[in-house]
Amino acid sequence: MSTRFFTNRRDNTLIEKFAGVFANNPDILFFDALVGYFRSSGYFALRPHLEKLSKIRILVGIDVDARSALCQERGMLFDADAPSAIATFMAAMKKDVADSRYDAAVETGILQFIQDVATRKVELRAHPSRKLHAKIYIFRPADFNEHKHGNVITGSSNLTDAGMGTGNGPVNYEFNVLLSDYDDVVFATEEFDKLWEEGVDVLPTQIEALKKDTYLNDAITPYELYLKFLAEYFGSGVEFDPSSAGDLPEGFKRLTYQTDAINQGFDLLRKHNGFFLADVVGLGKTFVACQIARNFFYHNGFPIHVGRTLIVVPPAVRDSWEETVAKFKLSNVDIVSCGSLHKIRHPERFDLVIVDEAHKFRNATAGMYERLQRICKTKVYNHSTHRPEAKKVILISATPFNNAPRDIYNQLLLFQNGKETTLDIANLQGFFAERTDEWNAAKALSTPDARKAVMIITEKVREKILAPITVRRTRTDLKVQEPYRLDLESQGIVFPEVTHPEKSFYILSPEMDRAYDDTLAMLGDREKGLSYNRYRALQFLKTPELKAKYPNADLLSGQ
Repeated sequence: MSTRFFTNRRDNTLIEKFAGVFANNPDILFFDALVGYFRSSGYFALRPHLEKLSKIRILVGIDVDARSALCQERGMLFDADAPSAIATFMAAMKKDVADSRYDAAVETGILQFIQDVATRKVELRAHPSRKLHAKIYIFRPADFNEHKHGNVITGSSNLTDAGMGTGNGPVNYEFNVLLSDYDDVVFATEEFDKLWEEGVDVLPTQIEALKKDTYLNDAITPYELYLKFLAEYFGSGVEFDPSSAGDLPEGFKRLTYQTDAINQGFDLLRKHNGFFLADVVGLGKTFVACQIARNFFYHNGFPIHVGRTLIVVPPAVRDSWEETVAKFKLSNVDIVSCGSLHKIRHPERFDLVIVDEAHKFRNATAGMYERLQRICKTKVYNHSTHRPEAKKVILISATPFNNAPRDIYNQLLLFQNGKETTLDIANLQGFFAERTDEWNAAKALSTPDARKAVMIITEKVREKILAPITVRRTRTDLKVQEPYRLDLESQGIVFPEVTHPEKSFYILSPEMDRAYDDTLAMLGDREKGLSYNRYRALQFLKTPELKAKYPNADLLSGQ
């Protein structure tokens, strides 16, 4: 079947259609492109076919809705003027360069695009106000007329890797059509010219600034490179400025060590989809978790996407969590006790899951763990990115590793893939299988040798797995690290000193003395003293109906 329609399937992609048009029409000198989204990676995939062209015009639509929402979020009046359009386009271009895969071909292609704009081989304009959803690609020879036809492609494909089907990354399903009639090309050209007149010139000097403001800049001093290294390694932690920090609820103090934990945890959340918050008891893990949840809420596509947080807590601390969440005015938060996870009917609604006392979920065979894993592994649709995304998970525990290596593995699977992780150890399944074998082998050793073997195993787990995804500080850390110590002293905060236990002798009355001795005798006498007896109601079923209902009653009651 012959048709002018084509999709990005069966080797019939837009980039291949471009190649065919240029190959079969060597006299084409003019190329116009109207697109909603422009990516430099898409351009340099097309660039080899544009070598002999005299003039290339690219008109890019600016996402008006996104700009309007951003202005509203920041309390600014939305504008559609030329400087704003150029600023929006240049911000998108810088992000495009930063997000592109890094190799020699990509860098060469982006530099070629900048040179083409600088030499005016390519003219680039951004449309400031109109919502341009159309995608049009027009090919014309120098002597275009009724007898010397051109071509026009229109449809859904943008000038991006995904839209063109270049093979670099995922491919969108697109639907396009190739037209060659003279009237179709004329109509498309006239419409393009009208929109082109409304567009705002993106000047060569502005495109040249991409080299200076991105990794393409090769005039970087060693000191600037060192600063960049620190920013990348420590993330937003280097941006801490107490004078510009946001307000805290009444009764809370802004402490440097907690701010560092918030920044570090937020970076780990974005990098690994989860982390362990393991500060020792009393350092404010609940406070840190609430601050991270608030930061994530506003950095997860808000206000286009309004996220939701699920907090899983032991029943004993539920009231405390509800009080803290209310003080921080966290939006869209559900708090559920560990034993009520079966009540979560729609796990796809939650973007962030916070688990307090997470070490209680270390047993993969328990039903409670299975329900939590189902919740954590269910993706959530993000309305700002228009795609399902993995949940973020914060596991709170002062003792994340307090048993066998397998326990840590089970908790990691709440936010990591066992065979393909974001950690340096790519295959968690294989790593923990080896540690489990070593653990089992240690059980057969003598106590001193077993203790040494266990220390080696735990060190491997701690250094290779836990350290990169754990936020943990002890009271000793706060004393020996000068910025933390000085901050605490300046705010008059003193942690109590923990000393060795001391013996305390009590003088009992004669009656209490006899009662004490009698109690110990009763507990220690196996024949006449107290014994442990299970409540075994199944053993005493009387009626035939009940015995028929529980045929294994005798067996079960004896276990």
